[in-house]
Amino acid sequence: MGREVDERKKRAALRKLRKAAALAEQGLGPPLSDWEKQFLEEVEERIETYGSAFADPLKGSDGEALSSLQQMKLKEIDKKARGKAKTGFGGKKKTSSFNKRPTPRVRQLDDDLVDDDPTPPTPEPPVRSAPKLVRASDLKPPDPKPPMEEAPQVEPPKKRTAFRVIEGGKQTE
Repeated sequence: MGREVDERKKRAALRKLRKAAALAEQGLGPPLSDWEKQFLEEVEERIETYGSAFADPLKGSDGEALSSLQQMKLKEIDKKARGKAKTGFGGKKKTSSFNKRPTPRVRQLDDDLVDDDPTPPTPEPPVRSAPKLVRASDLKPPDPKPPMEEAPQVEPPKKRTAFRVIEGGKQTE
């Protein structure tokens, strides 16, 4: 019922599974969860029974005992058992190749300019005195505005002329 799997690859996968389980029992890293223990047991059982731990050929290479996701999970369990598990969500961050480029050497145009006149110092703002109370009777009355002249008369808008029909053009018979 199982697929044709190379006997060496099958033994290598079993050896990796058993080694990860043995390392986890030694307790070098944090203890494995129930799911991880169950994963190791079930994958080992499937490899021994069918020669492969997956049936869908799209999930892994032909002739392999473990699918690509099973191999990845086995590596994570092995790292965790050794005490080198990744922490947090990201693990290793991807770096951009753009950041590795050296900064370009750019000539500053301002360096070429020579200042003959140093900038004059800014004048100090005038000192203001404290506000004073002044009687309204002491203030001068404002100049009266000259009366406005009569407003120019605006002509009302002219009425639009009506449309006029002109004879001619296309004749209908």
